[in-house]
Amino acid sequence: MASQQHSKGRHTLAVIAGPAAFALILLAGQNLFGFKQAAALGTIVWMGLWWITTPVHISVTALLPIVVNAFFNLVPMGGVVSQYFSEIIVLLLGADLICLTWTVTGLDKRLSLKTLCLIGPSLKQQILVWLFASTILSIFLPNAVVCTIMLPVAVSMLKFVGEKDMQTSKLAVPILLAITWGAGIGGFGSPLGGAANLVGISYIEQLTGREFMYIEWVIRFLPILFVIMLVNLFYLYSIKLPVDHVSGTKSYFKETYDKLGKMGRGEMLSLILFVSATVLAFVRPLYAGILPGMKPAYVFLTLGLVAFLIKDEKDEPLITWPQAVSGVMWGMFILFGGGLALGKIVTDTGAAAKLAELIAQTNLTGGLGTVALFVVFSCGLSEISSNTGAAAICCPVVISIAKALGLNPLPYLFVTIIGFNNAYILPVSIRAITVGYGLSPAVMMKHGVRLALCTMTVITLLSYVLINYWPLFNKV
Repeated sequence: MASQQHSKGRHTLAVIAGPAAFALILLAGQNLFGFKQAAALGTIVWMGLWWITTPVHISVTALLPIVVNAFFNLVPMGGVVSQYFSEIIVLLLGADLICLTWTVTGLDKRLSLKTLCLIGPSLKQQILVWLFASTILSIFLPNAVVCTIMLPVAVSMLKFVGEKDMQTSKLAVPILLAITWGAGIGGFGSPLGGAANLVGISYIEQLTGREFMYIEWVIRFLPILFVIMLVNLFYLYSIKLPVDHVSGTKSYFKETYDKLGKMGRGEMLSLILFVSATVLAFVRPLYAGILPGMKPAYVFLTLGLVAFLIKDEKDEPLITWPQAVSGVMWGMFILFGGGLALGKIVTDTGAAAKLAELIAQTNLTGGLGTVALFVVFSCGLSEISSNTGAAAICCPVVISIAKALGLNPLPYLFVTIIGFNNAYILPVSIRAITVGYGLSPAVMMKHGVRLALCTMTVITLLSYVLINYWPLFNKV
């Protein structure tokens, strides 16, 4: 009885903590930031507290931007609500429909066993492979696409070896984090890695007055990506692992795989749909002129709908609507949309810009402290909004501050680009996808905070060295 009362008390405290923190920030911060900006910052804290303490489901928390905006009319509601079915949500829906066919046809079991046969049972080896594969793929594909490609395979593998609940599985933590973090950092390995990079390139070209070639990007940022990936890997290895090896041996998985026999028509069609969507997303430049509207999101959705039409060896559709209703992760879409909606409020109310103004008022000299401040600023904005939104805010602010200090803005712009491509903490952006697959948001935030501090320290020191000793980091 006492335990139940204690649990009820903790729940009540968790419920009250969110809106209480919001009210406190609103009252205390409106003189400094303005009413709407303070409300936007309060919403971040409210959602963060509820994501950590989970007094309600994390997807319920993700709907708070709509409620807060309805009460306080911070920004036009259409811009907030539209985030819950934005283009990225369409991408996730299409990918989810395609991947659902794996479960229906048994392809997920086949892929899980094959993956274990190739990677081997060593947990550290698996962490390395998942991180490396996610990082490399994200260099060429949008990070959300990489997550939707990799996470179903990893979750299927984990379930097959007996990890039924990803939220309580200690084995799932390093593997799912490896995929998420790899997909997140890989984006700045090439301009193809995300829209935020294109924002950065546009400002580089404005500064230099000439085209910034993709090879120039790779030369400057790929070595830095390698260093950041090593930081991620060392942190993942530092997490206390529940086992050294995944249960079972490589020979056992091979024998079990052989028992599956020949791949059936349904499995083959499921694999073809998935590979086709991935390849079409990758080679989009080849057909963009012919089908300008057929972006990766709509490729995945189109092929996801095709799954309802084509039939397997039993003359049944690959998936049916009842299967989609029960199998698609609708809560993940709301969670992802909630992060986008939060970023929309933070950006459009001017809260992010106000934070930038406060930074500009500090006494900067262009040295290590300046680099550290720019890194924290860009990384921090990327944590609470999308990295594209962070790029749009950070780039002009950093350039303005550097010019005001009489400094060459280019190296500090490079530093900012590195910063907004590194985010680990809140379950927003692609991290919402991983939480949707079962990783606890509290676990993600705990490890995310630690890694973010390590990464920001490394980026700061590395950038300071590059600015002073590598000529290519100061010119194009």
